[in-house]
Amino acid sequence: MTPELLASLAVPLPAGRMITSGEGHGAVQPLWLSDAPASAELWVRLLAEHSTSRLWPLLLAARDPHDAELRPWASGELFPERMTSPHAHNPADLLAQWWSAYTETDEDDDLLTPQERLAVTAPFTQIWPSPLLSREPATGADEMAAEYAHVFADQHPRARLGLVAAACGADALTTVGWDGPANYDNDTAKFSAVVHDWERRFGARVVAVGSDTLHLSIAAPPTNTQDALLVAAEHFAFCPDNIWQGPHPCTLAAYAQRIAGMNNWDFWWD
Repeated sequence: MTPELLASLAVPLPAGRMITSGEGHGAVQPLWLSDAPASAELWVRLLAEHSTSRLWPLLLAARDPHDAELRPWASGELFPERMTSPHAHNPADLLAQWWSAYTETDEDDDLLTPQERLAVTAPFTQIWPSPLLSREPATGADEMAAEYAHVFADQHPRARLGLVAAACGADALTTVGWDGPANYDNDTAKFSAVVHDWERRFGARVVAVGSDTLHLSIAAPPTNTQDALLVAAEHFAFCPDNIWQGPHPCTLAAYAQRIAGMNNWDFWWD
């Protein structure tokens, strides 16, 4: 991120500052952050300018909405230096590897028996199901992102605006050095690779990020039961806490029913 990029914006910015990453030693500033909460209208205007500015807007929230430091954003707990490139990873391979790890049965599991663990991800077994193939290219992705930005801003009125120099929202997660899924994998580039694939297949857009949450708008969600189950399997591999710690019943089938036709996907890593 450079002052020149910010100065090139046609959209006037509110007061804000550059954030230095936790390991940057004063050299790496991956994020511009507004000093005060931002409006959804401003986010939408900046998204429309992204094709020329190459600055991706994010609505940024803290785990605790009353946290004055807005961790990890204002506190600089960001680690871009740790990350690899999203383009070095194959999203299908990542999902298959994660699925295999999270569906592994363990007789010593204190929480679930092997039969109970397999029941969570039924009707699929420990063998990774083939992902839902691309249909027609998703249209209206930016328009759906604009709608969801208003919804998110209404629900999180203290969220601030962030700008990251990135070609797309998926890349912005790695560029900014966000480590929300660190308890599962501390290389955010792997998660960016999957989100990039969802941008292509489902018209996903990264709208908002919290300390350990990710919020996407979806222009072309699955609408029937079988498609929703396949996407639910991808979500489980990407973020198993969505199912393990979601509303009861905590099963893939129940989760699939919840996301069918939904135009936003939310993820939370414990």
